[in-house]
Amino acid sequence: VQLQASGGGLVQPGGSLNLSCSASGNIFRINSMGWHRQAPGKQRELVASITSLGGRTTYLDSVTGRFTISRDNSKNMVYLQMTSLKPEDTAVYYCHLRNLGSDNSWGQGTLVTVSS
Repeated sequence: VQLQASGGGLVQPGGSLNLSCSASGNIFRINSMGWHRQAPGKQRELVASITSLGGRTTYLDSVTGRFTISRDNSKNMVYLQMTSLKPEDTAVYYCHLRNLGSDNSWGQGTLVTVSS
């Protein structure tokens, strides 16, 4: 599975940013896609994920109500709408895809910087 993320950049606190990720390769019908992030000196953490069947979503507590994950199964795309961004959201964001019964496949990461 190959993943290509885009949409990172510099944004002021309180601003918004949208991330996109396209997946290709051996993608099972049953999978989850989503986003992790890793800030300098910190461990990678799951930000949000969404399942291919039913669109069940999971969010990190600190982004609930500010971030929205969505996907387009016909295009093998996953999106992350980020609003009310805070400096602590600054990190490299990695999209992932997990086929049923497999480990995560990772994209290359896109940097999100929230700063005035």
